[in-house]
Amino acid sequence: MSNKTRIGVVGFAHMHVNHVAEMFARHPNTEWAGCADTVPLVPEKSTVRYTRAWNKQHVMSEFGIAPEFDSVEALLAEGKPDVVIVCSENVFHPDIVETCAAAGTHVCVEKPMAMNLAHGLRMIRAAEAAGTTLAVNWPIAWSPQMHELKRLIDASAIGRILQVKYRAGHTGPLGPGAAHTGGGGKVEGRLTDPERAASWWHRTEAGGGALIDFCCYGAMLSRWLVGEQAQAAVALKANLDSHWGEADDNAVMIVRFPGAIGLYEGTWTTRHHGVPTGPIIYGTEGTLVADRQDGKPVVRLERGRGAEIVEPPPLPQGRTDIAEEVLHRLATGEPLNPLVDIPLNLDALAILDAGVRSAATGRLEMVNNRNWPS
Repeated sequence: MSNKTRIGVVGFAHMHVNHVAEMFARHPNTEWAGCADTVPLVPEKSTVRYTRAWNKQHVMSEFGIAPEFDSVEALLAEGKPDVVIVCSENVFHPDIVETCAAAGTHVCVEKPMAMNLAHGLRMIRAAEAAGTTLAVNWPIAWSPQMHELKRLIDASAIGRILQVKYRAGHTGPLGPGAAHTGGGGKVEGRLTDPERAASWWHRTEAGGGALIDFCCYGAMLSRWLVGEQAQAAVALKANLDSHWGEADDNAVMIVRFPGAIGLYEGTWTTRHHGVPTGPIIYGTEGTLVADRQDGKPVVRLERGRGAEIVEPPPLPQGRTDIAEEVLHRLATGEPLNPLVDIPLNLDALAILDAGVRSAATGRLEMVNNRNWPS
């Protein structure tokens, strides 16, 4: 009888499934329980790299995932996974987590945890009621650069934080030349307008759009770095160059913390960044910039005497990806990395939720943080 942890996959809509499945596949204490896809709200029309059909074929063939079931319920009943990787459209996250929790199955869900706060609360309440682990996969959680920023801030290297700026962007999830970790290459050629319009990424009801896709990073990082929950947010979003779809391809959020301001930019229309993605943290005594030098990620510390370049050390806990973290949690019962655990993710989701509401109403919206213990 195998003592390995059985892993299932639900959803191939998000191309990060290629990387997440790879991390679980290479862990020595895992085996596959099978997979199941979600049914898209609108049938997708392309099979080029990083579309749903390509993701499924690549992941199943590259990592030997089998069998394929016709529903998450069948996967849970017949495959009996211990952990399910969820890389579906954002809109399906709460339904999948609730179904898995009812079966006593742990979940690793792709970022952001949900497309709105109501969905996130459904997920955490289901996991808490069932006593299952719910982890949120953030690529930044395993970045030594981000953890060095946090260490320097906690050591008061730049005094008190006044502003956190974060910009993220490319030519869109399926845009020309877009590259994603775990897929082994870039999107080849251009999708036709009808093909891109059918993709869930460009459909608001499925949880698509640049605001949700990228401003979530700013919400998470600023909440973690500032160390307190935000109070209010205002946001704008627009479809500037993706008129075959209806979801936003550019968005901006401004967030008020008790003692600081956050500024997040998300774009699917950027070919060349021009400035560091960041984050850039401005304090009373200096500035920190997540940057690159000679192709390597570094932290630039500026305090009026020229820039000091800090090379981040390896992560102190030794675990370097979401698979190692989840399996360590199940084996030891120890808390998850804060960036993938629920308390911080709910706070970050509350910030994102306020931005989504503001973009819809055109008003400043309060961050709702009264639905769970602090």
